[in-house]
Amino acid sequence: MLEKLATIEAHYQELGKSIEENVDDYQKVAELAKERSDLEEIVNRSQEYRSVLKQIEEAQALLNEEDQEMRDLAQADLEALMPRVEQLEKVLKTLLVPKDPRDDRNVIVEVRGGTGGDEAALFAGDLFRIYSRYAEKRRWQVEILSQNETGIGGYKEIIFAVKGKGAYSRLKYESGVHRVQRIPVTESSGRIHTSTATVAVLAEVDDVEIQIPENDIKVDVYRSAGAGGQNVQKNSTAVRITHLPTGIVVACQDERSQLQNRLRALSILRAKLYEIEAERRQHELEETRRSQVGSGERSEKIRTYNFPQSRVTDHRIGVSSFNIAAVLDGEIDTFIDELSLRNETERLSVGESDED
Repeated sequence: MLEKLATIEAHYQELGKSIEENVDDYQKVAELAKERSDLEEIVNRSQEYRSVLKQIEEAQALLNEEDQEMRDLAQADLEALMPRVEQLEKVLKTLLVPKDPRDDRNVIVEVRGGTGGDEAALFAGDLFRIYSRYAEKRRWQVEILSQNETGIGGYKEIIFAVKGKGAYSRLKYESGVHRVQRIPVTESSGRIHTSTATVAVLAEVDDVEIQIPENDIKVDVYRSAGAGGQNVQKNSTAVRITHLPTGIVVACQDERSQLQNRLRALSILRAKLYEIEAERRQHELEETRRSQVGSGERSEKIRTYNFPQSRVTDHRIGVSSFNIAAVLDGEIDTFIDELSLRNETERLSVGESDED
């Protein structure tokens, strides 16, 4: 580990010199500064780790002194320093495991009503509220990209962007099938129904990362399905893009112009294609880890919202909250923190086995 840390520290110093040498190239300086900033925490911890190791070495040398008082002082120092060095080793091992490069990105979230008709659409609306409130608490921005509302306040489908530092690192665990158990408002006999909604969380990507040739897409335009009256579009502004190689279809109609809807649809399509490629690579490299920590597979039933018992259970980690009202208000860190910890533990075990 010390050799790896020394290499990182040397690279950190080289980046500092490169920034000074390229001060007139704003783009390059920004890229170098970002890379250097990403290494700053591990460099600071590494320097602290070396300092503590040196203090331990000095204290151990004093244990051979004839002076009893000096030996006692050295022993006291060692008792204080050993837990600290163990803590630093744990932190450094975590920092040395490669992060998901998408963690700091904005996200595109798709929520769709599944089995259960109108009740599933209402539940999709509940999930949208959960993520909107969660984003608001973290001072992230939410922007609706596309929506297909039902007449009773739910969504057959809603696609929205969440913009903020670390959005993907937190929300990526929400991908999957969410299940709700409750008495629908339309149910007169008081029977509990089970419905589902699916959530897909996609990392937003730049245009340069995913190039989409024009001959790979089919673009259809049509009139937006407005609510009637003044909201009905007289022109064909809605856009449907079909990616021919994969069959993926993306439609956007919420913007006023055809160009804006086309740009949004392409943004969503890029995120979908990036996710497909990322999952393919992840599947090849980390098959075992993906199955253990939850890969975001759309077929997984990840969480159940049981209204009669006021209980929300995440099946991947066996953690429950008995305050469903708080969860519906965006209090989902209980689940995300535990999932993040599980993910980190698995990454560490993979990293340590690689070193072996």
